[in-house]
Amino acid sequence: LRIKKLPKDFPKMIIPEGNELTKSRVELGKKLFFDKSLSINNTISCNSCHHPKFAFSDNRAISPGVEGRLGIRNAPTLTNVGFNPNFLFDGFVETLEKQSVVPIEEHAEMAFNIVEVANRLKQNVKYAALAKTAYNREMDPYVITRALGAYQRTLISHESRYDLHKKGKRKLNSNELKGKDLFFNQLHCTQCHGGFNFTNFTTQNNGLYTVYADSGRMRTTKLEEERDLFKVPTLRNIALTAPYMHDGSMKSLEDVI
Repeated sequence: LRIKKLPKDFPKMIIPEGNELTKSRVELGKKLFFDKSLSINNTISCNSCHHPKFAFSDNRAISPGVEGRLGIRNAPTLTNVGFNPNFLFDGFVETLEKQSVVPIEEHAEMAFNIVEVANRLKQNVKYAALAKTAYNREMDPYVITRALGAYQRTLISHESRYDLHKKGKRKLNSNELKGKDLFFNQLHCTQCHGGFNFTNFTTQNNGLYTVYADSGRMRTTKLEEERDLFKVPTLRNIALTAPYMHDGSMKSLEDVI
């Protein structure tokens, strides 16, 4: 399977050896992504918190998990995640494959166990056939995580009005040009939101609070110097991914600015 042609300023997608994209792997991953069987009580899927119409994010501050349980973080967009060098608001998980285990086993999300998910899906003959075709294995945690990663790597965002403007194919209006000048030259937003995906992939404290209820990256590293640090989000499709911030506390882009 070939990813559609990307702009020249896009880097090479990060695809681990052994999980090269194929039609069968993406098909299996898509089926899993929309399947509520991945949650302990068959009530939510990956799609429950990552809706295509919201650029694979959610329009709620905190998405409810099984039994309506609420976590503490906003569901981020999944567009262009195939280029990310790290994942979650902690920026602590190294691969898309590892990341998929987190929502499955998180108490406030799917609250299941990936081994049990595999055992459940093994009973489905269609899944068994897809797993064999895609990875030449029975349905197991390896297949589940790889297939979900393969599908998510196809969620690519480019050719925005800004992209077309850069190519000389579209003109921006006067307000947009003023905003561009502010963004790039006067306010230096690109120090954090730069590059092809409008993020530098680092974890930062933007001064949202004096005291944070969520300790950020320190929650995983246990390092005091990383208290209240959160991953800089992409700004692609930003008009579709409200509410904003790691806790979904801001309803509009005007609030954020």
